[in-house]
This record gives sequence, structure tokens and C-alpha cells, in this order.
Amino acid sequence: MTRGMAPDDLFRIQWLSDANISPDGATVAFTVTRLDADADDYRSAIWTVATSAGGEPVRLTWSEAKDSAPRWSPDGTQLAFLSNRDSDKPQLYVIDTRGGEARSLTSFSEGSGPAVWSPDGRRIAIVVRVPAAGGAEKPKHPPARVIDTLKYRSNGEGFTYDRRRHIFVIDVADEQAHQLTDGDWDDMQPCWSPDGTKIAFVSARHDDRDYDRAADIFVVGAAGSEPVRLTPAGGSVALPAWSPDGRQIAYLGYADAEDAPLNSRLWILPVDRGAVPICLTAGYDYQLEISDTCAPIWSTDGATLFTGVEDRGTVGVVAVDPATGTVDGRVGGKRAIAGFTLSSSGALAFAASAASTPAEVFVCDARGERQLTDLNRAWRGDVELPSPEQFTVKSDGVEIDAWILRPAGFKQGRRYPTLVNIHGGPFSQYGWTFMDEFQVEAGAGYAVIYCNPRGSSGRDDPFARAIIGAPGEPDTADIMAAVDAAPERYDFIDASRMGVLGGSYGGYLTSWIVGHTDRFAAACSERALNNRYSKEGTSDIWSGFTYLRVRQWQDPALYSRFSPISYVCEMRTPLLILHSEEDIRCPIEQGEQLFVALKQLRREVRFVRFPGENHDLSRSGKPSHRVQRFEHILDWFNSHLSKGAQSET
Repeated sequence: MTRGMAPDDLFRIQWLSDANISPDGATVAFTVTRLDADADDYRSAIWTVATSAGGEPVRLTWSEAKDSAPRWSPDGTQLAFLSNRDSDKPQLYVIDTRGGEARSLTSFSEGSGPAVWSPDGRRIAIVVRVPAAGGAEKPKHPPARVIDTLKYRSNGEGFTYDRRRHIFVIDVADEQAHQLTDGDWDDMQPCWSPDGTKIAFVSARHDDRDYDRAADIFVVGAAGSEPVRLTPAGGSVALPAWSPDGRQIAYLGYADAEDAPLNSRLWILPVDRGAVPICLTAGYDYQLEISDTCAPIWSTDGATLFTGVEDRGTVGVVAVDPATGTVDGRVGGKRAIAGFTLSSSGALAFAASAASTPAEVFVCDARGERQLTDLNRAWRGDVELPSPEQFTVKSDGVEIDAWILRPAGFKQGRRYPTLVNIHGGPFSQYGWTFMDEFQVEAGAGYAVIYCNPRGSSGRDDPFARAIIGAPGEPDTADIMAAVDAAPERYDFIDASRMGVLGGSYGGYLTSWIVGHTDRFAAACSERALNNRYSKEGTSDIWSGFTYLRVRQWQDPALYSRFSPISYVCEMRTPLLILHSEEDIRCPIEQGEQLFVALKQLRREVRFVRFPGENHDLSRSGKPSHRVQRFEHILDWFNSHLSKGAQSET
């Protein structure tokens, strides 16, 4: 007998990521992460698997630490990876894949970023946070912080104004590190030229970098020189990739950084200084920037560029002809890849999950696509993981993608309480990926509804930009259209026992919804934006752009209108508020304000605070806190939706 997924199942799942194929295409290295209940922490190791038929995954590293980000040397004999086995921060290690122990290449106080190998395999470029000059010993009482910049801290990292990210080059043989860039800005995403003499990277070095979201591609000599800017100012650029002939650099982004949200397109840039970038996918209106590590990849002959794409709930890989801009699908299906790599023979390796299957490693080559791992097979045999059914609804004439997940142990003829989940972002998407949230809710006996309202990614630019000037209005209409349609299409939904929940922007919409309707029997607003005016200046993103397109002092009435707390007197739905005490993205005062106001109004409200956690609690918080979070959410909805009183249809 199988059962539904429970919160404690987080400890049984093997979380696979970072599939990196060897240059000859024979082996894929990848990271396997697990949650350690005893240590209340995460453990990860590097594994490998052969791409030939019948190969079994083999664990390569065995430290009781966090080993991650495997990167093959160009000749395939070594793997560089990150590990905190000997320090609190991740350092760079290299191991001979033919046998032997890993050796450390770095010992930076702030740790190291992932390896980027030079074409000859003798050097590695990394990104390191460099502390401001000062004494080696920490003072007994920290001095006052003197802040001169707007962008001075970051969620999950704390204060960053005195720890800028710069590029270092390490000689693999003698382990000597040379700092290549410096200055009061961040330098990121290094990429070697094919001849190994230059490094392209992304940086915001313009005068107004503290006030905008723009960045540029620069090139610097690998032995040191003054960086040269290649892209025109004002754009959003990311993830440069040098062409095999060294004449062009591909990258992702859009021309006007201040006009976000916009789908990232694929561009190519001639390396000649002053050259004009060419957008290859101007007519292909989908989001191509699927993660901050998944750069475009050139085929070895330079005839094809591969990039990820979000497409109405899926994440796949497309091939783009750099001469014509023609786009063809390469990896698709009802699933989501988290990144991919390419061998010299053209084999693509990637980790991908489906709605009812955690991520596993796959390869796609001339012989077709093959699944190489099945590390979660035993666990999947013990639990029932329902697969969602997709449906669409019309809202204001716009087609909205939605999904319904039946509860585990579903029985025909019963009507079930239902939870409506709202994603954050808002420029992100739900879809065909494994969500432990949904499976735990289904495992607890709930039907689960989720959708991609206007403002989401995975569609064209007008869809993403439809909420500008009125965040909370078009997207709420879309969500409620799905809520209205679902009980009509699926007779197992009990419309009288529905709850709504969401985190971050999803928390904002949850707070907004319960201030505008009493439709739901209970709600959970997590790490939410509740007061737009007070969030300005207290968040790490300080609204470098805002969907309202004005600053709070320019139109305080508009900020009040689109702040859920302005409608607190209309909030009668029992509300659970979850917030992390070290959240800098949506500071905890956002939750505190709403809680206090509702208590003063004598409304039913509960406030759960998580010490030591930041905005990413549900994804990377302490394992014990992640389980407790699930328990609080389920307890709240169980008590208000009478889960046990399932009725007959």
C-alpha cells in the first residue's frame, strides 16, 4: 500500500542537480543533495554516471559536507568542484577522475564560486567576494557601518557593500591565485576566449549603477589589463558565451534594463569594440534566461547555439541558428530542466523533473534521449505522487493555463477540500516541475489548484507586462477565473471548503485576495508584501523598478491603493501569516504590520516567525524549519477546512 507524501519525506528524496557532461560525452557528473535530520543541515556529494546503456551511477566524493558544482577539465581527466569540507565557506577543489584524493585550490575567507576552466586546462577562473581592506582580527564590538550606496545588502547574504565580487584566475598546477578585477562593483559570470588570452564577464561599472538595473559585457586580458566594455549602455545582459572562432560572444538579455519585466532574448555580439549586438530571437517571444548559471552553449563548429526556454509551464532546450535566428526544439515535454551542458560530440546532458517525479539525469544524443539515473525509485515506490491535469480558462479574453492535482488516495464520488496555490515572482511560472509543496498538500488529502496568471513568465512580453500599473488586479481576476472554473469541471472539488496560499508575490496576492473577497474558508500569506510604502527602502531590491512605475513619495495614494494592508478592515478570512526573521527581500515588518492590525480588529489570525531564516526558507531553510513550516500550514487548513469530513458527490 502506498501513501501520500508527508513533510518528513523531504529527508528521503535525493535532489539531483548540476548535470555536467564530460568533453567526450562518455560520463555525466552531477550533484546529489539530501536533507540530514540529525545535523539539521544539507549534505551533498558529486556522483558520475556513464552515458552508455546500462551504466549505474557511482558516488565520487564521500566527505560528510556539501560538495557541489562539478566542472570537467577540457581533457576530461579532472573535475573541479566546490566543498565546505575544510571550512565554513565553499572552497574550490579538484580531483583526478582516474583515482586519488581531492586537493584544495582555494582558501578564501568568503569562499569561492564555481570553476570556469581555461581552454588549455591549466587555469581556472572563479568569482570571489573580496572583503574591504581592514585588520585581520575582528573587533570585540563591531564598529558602525557607514553606508554610501543603495545596493548594500542582499537576502541570504547580509551586508555586501564591503564585499564586492571579483574575478580570480588560479593556476591549477601551483595553486596560485591572481586577482584579475577590482573596484567598487561586482564582476560576475566569467567566460574564456577560445585561445585562452581573454575573459569576458558581466559587470555594472557605469556611474548610475546604484540607481538602475543595467549591466554590460566587458573583456579583460587573462593575464591582466584594463577591462573594455563591449555592449552599449543601458541594457540587461547575462551569461556571455564565446564562439568557437573567438569572433563573437553570445549572451542573454534585453536592450532596456529599466523596462522590465521583459523576456530575455538571445543576442550575439561581434568582439570588435563598438560593434552593435544582434538579437537572434527578436521574433521568438519566450523567456530564455532560465537560471543564473545556464549560459547559451555553442556547438563545436559554431553552427548552432543552445539555450533554455520557458514555455507555458515547461522548461526545455532550443537550438538557434546564429546565421538566421531560426529556432528548433531539442529537449521538450511536460517537464522542467534546471540546466544543461554539451559535449564536443553534441550530446546534451541535463537534470529534469516532472510534476510527479523529482529531478533525474538524462542525456540526449544521436541515439535519442535516455534517462541515466533513477535514484528516487525506491522512495517513489512507497508514496503516491499524483500527476496534475492541465486546463485553461478565459479571463478578460486572455487564455490562462491552470492545473489540478487530485489528492493522494483519490476515490471517485467524494468531494475534497481544495487549496489554491499562487506563485511568487511575479515573473516566474508554475507548471510541469516537481513541487514538494503540492505533493505534500495532495498527500494530506487536498485537491490542489495552481495557475499562471498575467504577470507570469513562460508567455510573451505583453502577458508578463499586463499587471504594470495595477499589480493585484488582472492577476487576481485570472486566479479567480480558475477558482470558478475548477469546481464546474471537476466534481470532486468541494467549493465550500477552499483555501488559498502563496509566498512572496504569491503572499501579496493572498493578502490582496482576502481583502477583496470572503470566498475562501482560510488563507496562508507567507513572506508577503503587505505595505508597499514601508517596503520601499527596507527591502534588498528597494524596488529598482516597480510595477507601479512611480516612487512612493511621488504618489503615496497609489502605493496605498495597491497595498493589501489598506483593505485590512475587509479581511475576515482566517489568516495564517508565515515570515522569516532574517528576510531582507520582504522584511518581517511586512508580516508584523498585518498581524497587529488584524489582532486589533479581533480577527482570527496566527503569526508564525522562523528565527535565523531568510526569504528562501521553503527552498533552502533549515530542514527542521521546512518540516515545521509544512506542519503549521497543514494544521491551519485542517482546522478550517474540516479535511476529515469528506462528503459524497
